[in-house]
Amino acid sequence: MTDASSREDDVVDAVVETLCAAAPSIRAGLPGRRVYDKGTNPSGERQLEADTYADELLLKRLRPLDGVGEYASEERPDVIDVGEGVSVALDPLDGSTNLKPNNVMGTLYSVYDEPLPTGGENLLAAGYILYGPVTTLVAARDGVVSEYILESGVKRPLREELTLPDDPAIFSFGGRVNRWFDEFEAFARETERTEGMKLRYGGSMIGDVNQILHYGGVFAYPAQTDAPGGKLRQQFEGFPIGYIIECAGGRSSDGEASLLSGTPEGVHDRVPVYIGNDSLVESLEARLN
Repeated sequence: MTDASSREDDVVDAVVETLCAAAPSIRAGLPGRRVYDKGTNPSGERQLEADTYADELLLKRLRPLDGVGEYASEERPDVIDVGEGVSVALDPLDGSTNLKPNNVMGTLYSVYDEPLPTGGENLLAAGYILYGPVTTLVAARDGVVSEYILESGVKRPLREELTLPDDPAIFSFGGRVNRWFDEFEAFARETERTEGMKLRYGGSMIGDVNQILHYGGVFAYPAQTDAPGGKLRQQFEGFPIGYIIECAGGRSSDGEASLLSGTPEGVHDRVPVYIGNDSLVESLEARLN
């Protein structure tokens, strides 16, 4: 290992530890921030007070870290220069609309060794903190996915070398059914009829992906007639989720190729997202093409 790569490993460790340490504060701050803020994010979506709270807290915690050069968030229009080193891209509170019905949500992170925007091939690590009945961390790095329980912001190993089960059990499809393209709808109906497959959709992308990781199956937020370029953000969601699933032995796709193969022109570019067991995503790609 070179000195440079060793240094990057240390910085990634520091980033993940900082995110874990911030998790109790984010979770504790949710009950009083369930109402909409005055602003919208760069994609034109209304922000909850919890969104801006988590974003500001994480910037405050990550900015002082030696070796972090850029901070980017789904909640901010521009990349923030904070020093020299790796680039950190965050969805500070994925699934924040689940605050109202008190469903699962999480913090999604990705770390790159190039300035943003950049392609998935420049990922050093990715993962998410899930605020469910318990708080967990799923971390992907060097081709391996590990899961931890977070207790007071401290990691406790739960499962090492986490991989998708061989026998898929669930499917999760986002978007409005009346706006799906015919090719995707045909795949969806075929999946519904598949023996042993059950619908599980919770309205939080991280929560739905976490179920695929643990039970096997397929998640899709497809291209739609009113959003042919997809809805999820490539830099903040597509790349890290694709990386996690591929490290866990699954497959990711934008409908034609691996999610990691694309390069965005801007940090808020969108992409269709399809992930899951290899056979299901391969079948889906065949339908779409």
